[in-house]
Order: sequence, then C-alpha cells, then structure tokens
Amino acid sequence: MTAIGPRPLHHAIGRVARPAADQSPVEQLRGTAQQMQSVFVDQLFQAMRNTVPDEGLFSGGQGEEVFRGMLDQHMAEIVPTRWTGANSLGEIMVRQLSQSLPSTAPVQAAARPKE
Repeated sequence: MTAIGPRPLHHAIGRVARPAADQSPVEQLRGTAQQMQSVFVDQLFQAMRNTVPDEGLFSGGQGEEVFRGMLDQHMAEIVPTRWTGANSLGEIMVRQLSQSLPSTAPVQAAARPKE
C-alpha cells in the first residue's frame, strides 16, 4: 500500500473550539485542556492503528488511509467531550495548571458546569 504522506499538523486541535479572549483564565485553561485532550486522543488512535497490519486481502488502499485519518480526527474531537467528571484528564490538567495562574484560587473539581 502506498502512503499518501504525513498527516497535516493542523489536525483536530484547529477545529476544537478555541477559548474566547473574554473568558476567565480558568475557562480559557479548560478550553486549552480540551484541545490538549484532542491531540492526545489523535496520537493515541494513530499509535493504535500502527499496530494493526494493513496489508492483506481486504486492504482498502489509499481511500481507506484517507478515511481512517479523517475518522481519527473526528474521533479526536468527540472523545474528549465525553470525558467528564472530577477525575477526567482535562479537569486534572485544569486543577494542576490553575495553581500557577495569577490571583486565582485553585479550581475545585465540582466547578465545571455539566454539558
């Protein structure tokens, strides 16, 4: 199977909602944490796909490669929105990084509104 080249660097992170400038620093941090989760999921799916042999009788060729890349990008956008709760990866990052924000108290786990 012929590779179509490396995937673009502007994948899922460019399409996930970016934090607005008028939001509080903690809300901006939450938006950035969701973007980070999207990149993490995209890299996770790429690594998982690399472990599966793609040659064989049912190989889909270049079309399948393009579709898989698009599917992985879409899943990278959706999966992190399903990770909710106090112990989700995004909330853990927000709690840890909010401690370094100027003049803000550390974020409590229950502070995030339900979506």
